[in-house]
Amino acid sequence: MGGTSEWKQHVHQDDEFTVSIKKHGNMQVGARLVADEHHWNTQSDDRSPGQLVNAASLPGAVGEAWGMADWHFGYGFPIGGVVATELDHGELGGAISPGGVGFDINCGVRLLTLEISESDITDLKALAKDLAKAIPAGASGKGGVQLNHQGLEDILADGASAAINLGWGHSEDLSNIESQGFLENDGDSISERAMQRGSRSLGTLGSGNHFLELQVVDRIDDEEAARAFGLREGQICMMIHSGSRGLGHQVCSEHVETIEREYHKNGENWSSKKWGWSIPDRQLAAAPIHSKQGQEYIEAMNAAGNFAFANRSALAQRARDVLNEHLGRDGEARLLYDVCHNIAKIEEHRIHGSNCRCCVHRKGATRALSGDASEMRGGFSSIGQPVLIPGDMGTASWVMAGPKKGGDRAFASSCHGAGRALSRSAARKLVDGTELEAELAAKGITIHAKTRNILSEEAPQAYKDVDEVIRLTAGAGLARPVARLRPLAVIKG
Repeated sequence: MGGTSEWKQHVHQDDEFTVSIKKHGNMQVGARLVADEHHWNTQSDDRSPGQLVNAASLPGAVGEAWGMADWHFGYGFPIGGVVATELDHGELGGAISPGGVGFDINCGVRLLTLEISESDITDLKALAKDLAKAIPAGASGKGGVQLNHQGLEDILADGASAAINLGWGHSEDLSNIESQGFLENDGDSISERAMQRGSRSLGTLGSGNHFLELQVVDRIDDEEAARAFGLREGQICMMIHSGSRGLGHQVCSEHVETIEREYHKNGENWSSKKWGWSIPDRQLAAAPIHSKQGQEYIEAMNAAGNFAFANRSALAQRARDVLNEHLGRDGEARLLYDVCHNIAKIEEHRIHGSNCRCCVHRKGATRALSGDASEMRGGFSSIGQPVLIPGDMGTASWVMAGPKKGGDRAFASSCHGAGRALSRSAARKLVDGTELEAELAAKGITIHAKTRNILSEEAPQAYKDVDEVIRLTAGAGLARPVARLRPLAVIKG
């Protein structure tokens, strides 16, 4: 754990599953990463802990800045970063940072459980081919639902319920979506350019690490939670990983530019005269929560988040339609849950024995509410929130559950995936997409991807071991494993 970076002099393995970086320099709070000694020592890219140290310097930060077990380098914040800022800090509140949310606002995961087993699918390749035809994938919005201005405005204002009103989803889904698929905003916070990008991309998967997978439950670790979630061994599930597409990227780009303009180089830091703030990295540029710029970003972020909820709803409906045509029924594709990744939410947490209203940034992290949290209802109230963790296309994904009672120490947060171990460019140099496709086929995994580059970039070798990430997350007490899902067919952009 040695090195020349200043923060490395403050590292300590506090317990078996977390590493702390003591508060020093400009840090407002200490930092903590989910890692045992082996995980820590095998991560060759040391930029992520340094980014977390920088994020811990945001004005109004409270508790600790957390790096989930899938931590890796990102824009400003590390992916897997969780930082909370106090609403009542100073005159205008603590910081809200677009870099602490990310460019794909409300990138998230939806899991459908089907009442069929692997043996009920007589022709997996044909089903995968039909899904690939019906699910538009790739960087463009080609094939998306064409929305008129009013339809798009309704989705930005009302989220998943607006998509359902347009025929893209089931009304019973709403109770099993984080925040019921709705983030409050005034409906007038999105630029014309962002509106244009959203008007043609609803119901599209996107590219990069986004996917739709048919999966089979190959292991149950928590029988009680599995029953509550409606999961059993041998069962077919469908996982959808996508976000707010070009609309969300446009929103983030515009607000990053606006807020970064308020900061100017001042020695080793970046300073804002308007707010009297100083930060170590311009990519962390933040506005006070109650400032004009802060409120404008929150409004636009929530509108983009609603678009993402609606997008996953439309993708799920397209997949249900394919199942209905292929199987003669949709396999009773029931929504288990739909979770956000890249979002900032106003929440109440217990910090050092006192209640704190704070803005929790979760960038590449999943909310993991306890069963006794006020938002948990019905079958989850005594179990904990379903936490959906996509892995890589060659190994497995996981369903976890938040604590039964009391929440966790990381602002009710968990990991969001396996986490990259290689950059995209490094993966392209290392992995031959054609060879990888053949290797996956030999394992019984059918792949449909737009380009061989995507296969190389998203290869299993490019990611951390998801089972290891799950073990560390459980060991840190953030969430507990429920079921392991093995991929059968993968649709990628």
